[in-house]
Amino acid sequence: MIERYSRKELKDIWSEDNKYKIWLDVEIAAAEAMEKYRIIPKGVASIVKKKGKIKVKRIHDIEAKVKHDVIAFLTSITEQAGIKARYLHQGMTSSDVLDTTFNIQLAQSGKILLNDIDKILSVLKKQAKKYKMTPCIGRSHGIHAEPITFGLKLASFYAEFKRNKERLKNSIDNISTCAISGAVGTYANINPKIEIYVAKKLKLKPETISSQIIPRDRHAQYFTTLGIIASSVERVATEIRHLQRSEVYEIQEYFSKDQKGSSAMPHKKNPILSENLTGLARIVRGHVIPALENVALWHERDISHSSVERSIGPDANITLDFALVRLGNLLDKMIVYPKKMSENLNFTRGLVFSQEVMLELTKTGMSREKAYKLVQNHAKKSLVNKVNLIELLKKDKNITNKMPVKNIEKIFNYNKHFKNVGYIFKRVFK
Repeated sequence: MIERYSRKELKDIWSEDNKYKIWLDVEIAAAEAMEKYRIIPKGVASIVKKKGKIKVKRIHDIEAKVKHDVIAFLTSITEQAGIKARYLHQGMTSSDVLDTTFNIQLAQSGKILLNDIDKILSVLKKQAKKYKMTPCIGRSHGIHAEPITFGLKLASFYAEFKRNKERLKNSIDNISTCAISGAVGTYANINPKIEIYVAKKLKLKPETISSQIIPRDRHAQYFTTLGIIASSVERVATEIRHLQRSEVYEIQEYFSKDQKGSSAMPHKKNPILSENLTGLARIVRGHVIPALENVALWHERDISHSSVERSIGPDANITLDFALVRLGNLLDKMIVYPKKMSENLNFTRGLVFSQEVMLELTKTGMSREKAYKLVQNHAKKSLVNKVNLIELLKKDKNITNKMPVKNIEKIFNYNKHFKNVGYIFKRVFK
């Protein structure tokens, strides 16, 4: 976790204060359930709730001696709450507290990430509608292909983030489980009703079947989802980086009045935000493999996953949150150059209409192979000699004998490429 790429809202979720607070909530909820079913005396939960305070330094001091974080925590609470606190944790194992807490922290983080995605969706929708019919060149393999609109690019990003929202909602629901099932998940020393009570109190679901831990396939799904979202962030960032290149320059990141682009070259305006997002996406994705490897543990549990989750839990969530917020701001403030888009659209002198010319020739009875070769030869000459494709086509009797000049001229019109933009928008923004 790096301060530079962290927002307070997420940092607070992964703070030790919040972690221990959730530990205490779990223990108090379990104590309330045990009182309800007359397993422990009345009043334990209320006295712990009243007197038990989170003292991080004291917990650390105790842990330095006992080498066990949950025991250190319970000892610290007992010091404050008194003799009745000895009834805490009856029949429970450390992972009952740790795993339930970890899942709560993931769910808390996920809900903020959902809010981040909602903001991106709102910006993308606004910008897509603004540039719905702004013509630009579509590229495949980095090469000019056929005309599209800038709004369609943004609509494509919108649809992807809408899918990401659904993935994340599903992952949050999947991770929102609670295990209060004892040393190996058999409820040998604790009534299953305690787990049901705690789950309801903390707005979770009882784990279907646990060992000593909650199964890590749930966590693997969550972190994989974060990795997919990070890849979507990178997809948008990569497009912005390309479109800001000097020889393209169709859009630009917002550049403030006093901002400097380079220590050496005063003219520079670099796409630093989108480049940064590309790097942050790599970090988030880097946490996916460790999460997948945490699924296979020895027997009912080992602790090889523990050190991994202490790292990837905060890092993946905090980093992705920062990236999503940055992306939302970038998209909201980006500068669009429709005139440059139009220039680039015409850069290849009509080559973008080559497919349509070929198709029209096949309608006259010409074989596809012959039509393809005929148009390809003219396309090559147009590119090399810097001549408009339509002029070359008009001079070729092999073509004009099949297709009148007026029919050729009708082909060289951008509007027909955009005739279904409205249909696509209705499908995306329904």
